[in-house]
Amino acid sequence: MADESIQSAKTPWHLWVVGVVSLLWNSVGAMDFVMTQTKNKAYMSGFTPAQLEFYYGFPLWVVAAWGIAVWGGVLGSLLLLLRNRLAVHLFLSSFICMVLTSIHNFVLSNGLEVIGGVGALIFSAVIFVIGVLLLVYARSMCKRGALR
Repeated sequence: MADESIQSAKTPWHLWVVGVVSLLWNSVGAMDFVMTQTKNKAYMSGFTPAQLEFYYGFPLWVVAAWGIAVWGGVLGSLLLLLRNRLAVHLFLSSFICMVLTSIHNFVLSNGLEVIGGVGALIFSAVIFVIGVLLLVYARSMCKRGALR
């Protein structure tokens, strides 16, 4: 019984909230990745021909970085819920790959023009901020001993 109270003291209630919400958030990104990579007609029907050409024309390194970004976020969220310190490394990998994908989309190509202008940039900034916050949160929980 004493071990149980020590264990619950190390696991704050917000870890479960952040873990579940981040898993849902990252699962949406993973679904987007799968639907885009499988060229799901129903999912991609709302895209313009130029947007389809842009997404389907990604170089292999961008597809790989995008995949690592989204699946790293999903696995990081799962490991956060499992209270595993490897969540920090997965969130870091996810974040680095997100940065690489953004460099391709907004610096090395005309993604800003094709994807939708300022709205796409704002949405990417939101994703960026959430990625940073998840990484900082996981590191904080690891330092507090909530992650093993």
